Amino acid sequence: MSTLSRPTPRFRHFVTAFATAAMLQAGSAQAASSEWATNEGGRMRLVVLPAAAEGTLQAALQIEPTPGWITYWREPGDAGIPPAISLAPESQLTLGEVSFPVPKRIDNGDIRDIGYDTAVTLPFTIRGAVTAADTVKANVFIGICKNICIPFQADLTVALDATNDPEEDAIVATARKALPDPASDSFGVDSHQMSAALDRLDLTLALPSPDAHPQVFVTGPSGHVFMDYEVVSSANGKLDISMPIDELPRNYKIAGKTWGILVLSGNRAMESTLAFD
Repeated sequence: MSTLSRPTPRFRHFVTAFATAAMLQAGSAQAASSEWATNEGGRMRLVVLPAAAEGTLQAALQIEPTPGWITYWREPGDAGIPPAISLAPESQLTLGEVSFPVPKRIDNGDIRDIGYDTAVTLPFTIRGAVTAADTVKANVFIGICKNICIPFQADLTVALDATNDPEEDAIVATARKALPDPASDSFGVDSHQMSAALDRLDLTLALPSPDAHPQVFVTGPSGHVFMDYEVVSSANGKLDISMPIDELPRNYKIAGKTWGILVLSGNRAMESTLAFD
């Protein structure tokens, strides 16, 4: 089986005419959310909750693909592009890590994508000195795809307010609950070892219940995701697998690097990191 990694050129299935996905401006619709920005492939908006005591803002990007369309995970597979959020530099706000709910593998012929074919909400945090009179301005760029893939870009603006909105609180809370579990003794990575030639990654997984072939997504350098593997052994809740690794950047050094891993087993998902000495 072949290893999945991001091809070159990266956007070979995206329409080249940027006018097809012209930048959209979205103003403030209510206290804690932007208006929806729309195109033929779907719509998206920004939700920002009132600041916590220490100044942290809980926020989320809602993406709703049109039926039949998809959008992408942080490492999208063969032909997509990951979501990108940037805050207006004049705001002096800092964007925290964007989190991703459990994605699915989406096969289309020989193209394998990782993403979402239904509505998805990506939670994140914003830090900085804000008041109830401030606004949050973000530029958002996502890929959205059906028979062709369209780069979908919009400026989203949210006017902050000190009053909590229960509906928007629920949007962010639900997004957080949809994230993969952190690693634990019963569901995680017991060990990992990269070969000296950087062509094979051996993993021992602890699984919450017997599973002969869970889905495993390993994210390496930016633009590389691997999910094919061979089962070496399975016993006592442990699964030993060996994953072929190829197409790493030229002269890539693994020492000191940290990769990501997402494991889907049954109705559960676990996300962790792989640190290499």
